[in-house]
Amino acid sequence: MKVLVTDPIADPGLERLREAGHEVETDYDVEGEALLDAVSDANALVVRSGTDVSREVFEAAEDLVIVGRAGIGVDNIDIDAATDHGVIVANAPEGNVRAAAEHTVAMTFAVARSIPQAHGRLKGGEWAKGEFLGTELNNKTLGIVGLGRVGQEVAKRLDSLGMDLVVYDPYISEERAAQFGADLVDDLHETLSRADVATVHTPLLPETEGMIGEDELAQLEGGYLINCARGGIVDEDALAEAVDDGVVAGAALDSFAEEPLPDDSPLLDVEDVVVTPHLGASTEAAQENVAVDTAEAVIAAFNGEPVLTALNAPSVDETAFPRIEPYIAVAETAGKVAAQLLDGRITGVEVTYEGDIAAEDVELVTASALKGVFEPLEWQVNAVNAPRLAEERGIEVTESKTRQTEDFQSVVRVTVHNGDDQLSVEGTLFAGEDPRIVRIDGFRVDAVPYGHMLVARNTDEPGVIGLIGTVLGDHDVNIAGMFNARETQGGQALTVYNLDHPIPDAALEALLADDRIVEVTEITLDGADERNAE
Repeated sequence: MKVLVTDPIADPGLERLREAGHEVETDYDVEGEALLDAVSDANALVVRSGTDVSREVFEAAEDLVIVGRAGIGVDNIDIDAATDHGVIVANAPEGNVRAAAEHTVAMTFAVARSIPQAHGRLKGGEWAKGEFLGTELNNKTLGIVGLGRVGQEVAKRLDSLGMDLVVYDPYISEERAAQFGADLVDDLHETLSRADVATVHTPLLPETEGMIGEDELAQLEGGYLINCARGGIVDEDALAEAVDDGVVAGAALDSFAEEPLPDDSPLLDVEDVVVTPHLGASTEAAQENVAVDTAEAVIAAFNGEPVLTALNAPSVDETAFPRIEPYIAVAETAGKVAAQLLDGRITGVEVTYEGDIAAEDVELVTASALKGVFEPLEWQVNAVNAPRLAEERGIEVTESKTRQTEDFQSVVRVTVHNGDDQLSVEGTLFAGEDPRIVRIDGFRVDAVPYGHMLVARNTDEPGVIGLIGTVLGDHDVNIAGMFNARETQGGQALTVYNLDHPIPDAALEALLADDRIVEVTEITLDGADERNAE
């Protein structure tokens, strides 16, 4: 097989590919049309961040089996296009975890003891010993924002230095946090208010972009903020102002919203802000690790073996795939709806199969259900890494099957637990491949899972549905479909509305102001953008 390497990787990775008998061609300057020509006969493409692997690349590479990213970030790879062309995309998420964690610890010490500032003064000829009074980490509280792989390694290292650990991660269990000696809290503000040092380890998602701004920094009064994760999570202007005004004692950053960091960045003008040019993974060991890990992924793909770090759809037996394929989307949607309706941290997920689907190999379907549960919460979650994410966060996953079913040929039920409560969503297929949500928390419905949806719980009284329709109409939200169910006459009812547009906050507030409305939840599914365009 031919492997094209278009960004420099460590020699051990190249040697591993050659040892496996594959032809390795390196071209570190190729781009544009030349890249399309170079990849036309390649079976694997190995890149870092310097190569733009666009849809055009996949269209030009008819023999491509896998794209290996020697590192964790895959912003430069069109994963949807890869999946469309049947190409595996795999990264190397583990190889630089230790390096990133160690850099976080180093930056913590640097800012707490003013090491760069003192170094610069001494190099400039000043013995400024009396001007720097540092902070010891022993007996201080570390606030960890995101207890993923890097966050866990940071927790281990700073816990051993005598720090108390407080964690904010809405999608990790208390048991998992306790394994690291950490106290899990539900609120970011509480975490920051308790912390003397706060470290950030979340992916950059729409939900996390700008999550630490002026209000959050005010909670960290007198403390230190360390971000070696992704730029854009912290409002850099607000951070520079908070440090300059003395609200925050200091900050250290290795990642920035814009890289290279612009010369006019306010961070460069504040004495107590330490910055490094994205060096988190810049160690010899990390570079070798990601190179070898990427080579192993390429070799596994060539051998038809599972690629454990794949970021898109896993392989499945081609004879069974047509039978389970329609239920992949059903399970994923049921997971999305269930997770958004359940209040509280998810501690368990149960996927139940009833009817004909129970006779199939449903591992991929279960993984897709987990993808639906986790998708709003985790960067680039998919059917491959969702089970691993559940394990890392201490979320119990169970799967059960029965050939018996009451109403439909096949049913997929996703039940999410938050410790004390649980909520189930059931889906099936009508007329072959027409997906429907047929039961929510025991209420029998017949809802089309598409676009913008509103799920309302209310007392079963005359005029309530009319009220909801009127409030939505007053806020220019058109109802495309409605599906109503109730427990008993005069009891509690549940209604699902398909809407043409998102629901304004004012409309939700108006609905909840009525005592007959128990709960309203807005849900966004696939197709929302298309419906808005209409």
